[in-house]
Amino acid sequence: MTMGNRVWTGVWVTMVASIVAGAWAQTPPTPVSGVYTCIDGKGRKLTADRPIPECTDREQKVLNPSGTVKTKVGPSLTAQERADQEVKEKREIEERSRTVDERRRDRALLIRYPNKTVHDQERQEAVVQIGVVIQAAKRRLDELAKQRIAIDEEMEFYKKDPNKAPAYVRRQQEENANSQVVQRRFIGEQENEIKRVNARFDDELVRLRQLWTTMTPAAR
Repeated sequence: MTMGNRVWTGVWVTMVASIVAGAWAQTPPTPVSGVYTCIDGKGRKLTADRPIPECTDREQKVLNPSGTVKTKVGPSLTAQERADQEVKEKREIEERSRTVDERRRDRALLIRYPNKTVHDQERQEAVVQIGVVIQAAKRRLDELAKQRIAIDEEMEFYKKDPNKAPAYVRRQQEENANSQVVQRRFIGEQENEIKRVNARFDDELVRLRQLWTTMTPAAR
């Protein structure tokens, strides 16, 4: 076989494969074998050896030769109905996922806090740690206040004309004022953090009380 023939043969095989694949994609799924039966919109009982067009909007039963139900074929859905069904299924999946996540969090809470004593102790430790940080910031604020007194005493010599004060003194005064602002802001943030910590523990406690009541006495 020449090179040209081999090329044409390859092209021909590709074309045939594409045609077959396209025809397969357009061919609807093969109906389930059996006897189809349904009650149409007019109340008539219909039977056929394939899906019944008059019952596309309702459920059809597929019977075995013995007359028992082999399977059921749901009503054909419109594009909008399929879209609605997909949205519904997505919501159900999300709801199941949310339920699983909640159960996982509940188990983690119970493992971490088997009783109120443990929960109270961890709350106290968290608040105490933040309190230590606040006290350190307040000590730093006291140091800055003392430094400011010394700076102000030096500036006293130039109270009639502060612009004559040495540049380093004015710079110390400005830096001290900025540092005090930063420390006060930091202390305020830490005090708010204590509120957030207590709010979190309060929310956990509400849920934990519900979980603890469902535990068996042996598990408490």
